Amino acid sequence: MLKAKNNITATQALNFYRDLIQPRLIEEKMLKLLRQGQIGKWFSGIGQEAISVGATRALSPRDYILPLHRNLGVFTARNVPLYPLFCQLLGKADGFTGGRERSFHFGSTDHHIVGMISHLGAMLPVACGLALSSKLGGHGRVALAFCGDGASSEGDFHEALNLAAVWRLPVLFLIENNAYGLSTPTRQQYACKDLADRAAGYGMPGMKIDGNNVLEVFDTIAKARKTVLENQTPMLIEAVTFRMRGHEEASGTAYVPRGLMKDWEQKDPLIRLKNFILEQDIAGQQELDDIGGQASASFQDALDRALKADRPVFNEENETARVFHPAGPPRRIGNPFSNGPYRFIDALSAALKQEFDEDERYLLMGQDIASYGGVFKVTEGFLERYGEERIRNTPIIESGILGAALGLALNGYKPVVEMQFADFISCGFNQIVNNIAKSHYRWSPPVNITIRSPHGAGVGAGPFHSQSPEGWFMQHAGLKVVVPATVEDAFSLMTGALRDPNPVLIFEHKKLYRGLSAMPGSSIEAEPLGKAKVRKTGTDATIITYGMGVHWALDKTAEMEEQIEIVDLRTLCPLDMNTVRVSVQKTGRVLLLEEASGILGPMSELAARIADSCFEWLDAPIIRCSSLMTPVPASTVLEDGYLASHRLEEKLRRLLAY
Repeated sequence: MLKAKNNITATQALNFYRDLIQPRLIEEKMLKLLRQGQIGKWFSGIGQEAISVGATRALSPRDYILPLHRNLGVFTARNVPLYPLFCQLLGKADGFTGGRERSFHFGSTDHHIVGMISHLGAMLPVACGLALSSKLGGHGRVALAFCGDGASSEGDFHEALNLAAVWRLPVLFLIENNAYGLSTPTRQQYACKDLADRAAGYGMPGMKIDGNNVLEVFDTIAKARKTVLENQTPMLIEAVTFRMRGHEEASGTAYVPRGLMKDWEQKDPLIRLKNFILEQDIAGQQELDDIGGQASASFQDALDRALKADRPVFNEENETARVFHPAGPPRRIGNPFSNGPYRFIDALSAALKQEFDEDERYLLMGQDIASYGGVFKVTEGFLERYGEERIRNTPIIESGILGAALGLALNGYKPVVEMQFADFISCGFNQIVNNIAKSHYRWSPPVNITIRSPHGAGVGAGPFHSQSPEGWFMQHAGLKVVVPATVEDAFSLMTGALRDPNPVLIFEHKKLYRGLSAMPGSSIEAEPLGKAKVRKTGTDATIITYGMGVHWALDKTAEMEEQIEIVDLRTLCPLDMNTVRVSVQKTGRVLLLEEASGILGPMSELAARIADSCFEWLDAPIIRCSSLMTPVPASTVLEDGYLASHRLEEKLRRLLAY
């Protein structure tokens, strides 16, 4: 058989032509539909197809691909069914997300494609998690993550490359350098000569290739795949190309010099491959025209069906049900408290050990959590018990490891991520609220991720190690937020968080770690997350609180006998409003107690809900008792005055006197 250069056969060359022309023709059709108002937005990859097609064809069908806006060729080359693909692009009910997402913001586990989110660079750490899952399972797969030149300035880019290099993960980071980030030229984005030069700084190979030569892309990725699997090391590849249309159609290309556009028109990957085929006498013009006709016919029926398909129909129950994957029935839960009193920290550690012993899919990742045992020693001894593959120290990163956790969870693992302090969770906020929280609602299977965060004041740790950020996450659908207050709950709620098939943030109060001990009863019941508990019964007023607030409330009402009822929410999301309503109806007075500051603290939501659904039973205004709206001071004298506990007694007197 006739050989083409780069060891590409004639048959392969024609297949590449077919693979390039199909997404080109689909895009041209979509641009017509855009002008007709049948789609609302389009991010064109015309002129960049060689990267998508060449890279996809060079990989195994079981390798993971994380594409972006301009990678239609990934989906067509992976043989994603065209009817649901067109429904997705048109926002129809039969699309991969049922209308819940736009264009290419979706994935398909059947095709090992993991969809993007709008935040640039966010999927690169996810690729690390997918590669780690392959490495741990011995699957022999790589993860290839696409990245634009603009996204190479984002923090997730650097965290992902560093993590992949340190952990020696089989990841290919493929930068599509198309000269502009929307309208910003590359000279205003980075100062190095080539983006591939950055690879050396992370200790990985890097190279620059012609992204408009599909044969070069294919050959490079095929060799790179073999290298990263053999050496278990990542690689950075910069594919130079050009964006021939606007960032999205509405933005246009007025900022691009006309001469530059004309130069790149001559480098069109489809034209270059066509000329190569003709020059090498692989096929004639008529055969190429026939391939184009076949490619056009290959999608017309699917597109026609999609154009006539139903639009989504709103059903509130269906939409809210989609946010969380249903948890299974409660399983038997152990009881570690047979050998004497346990501290709060011991209960957390025991719950982790129980689940890690039973299921090897659990991994723990975080800063200093391995041989050091974590800064609070919750995981002391875990490295010796479970080994370094499951107990993994990370670089000093938050966003990168949270993204990696999502990649692991998408492939069936159950990652546990420890934030060294809850305050540092802000560095991973995007991954939590935009990637992890929304993943299942958008398109993905359930993601079992547990995020542990030591929080709270009272230990003189100052404004950056003492915050209570649990309320930050209550408004983001898809997250469960848990705050245990007792030794028993430290065990049972941690167990529930680990077993829940959804992302769970569990906030562990630092002052309780070694300041609280107990000898609970002989058994601990398994129960789903989202159940409050009445810690003390009373008739005259209800204190609704959680976490450390439970202990403040019990202390201040110790001598009030049956006057005050105390409800421990235990889970801030989902909220158990049934228990709250029953107590409010019983006492007619409510004090909402929280360690967080009052403005947009968790109790703001409780106040609104009680006013909405319990107003007829109230005999007094809803009173909140929160910490001051200041940073947490370091001085313990100032901190005592800052905390809500300083004002609790006065607030309670005011409520009872109303």
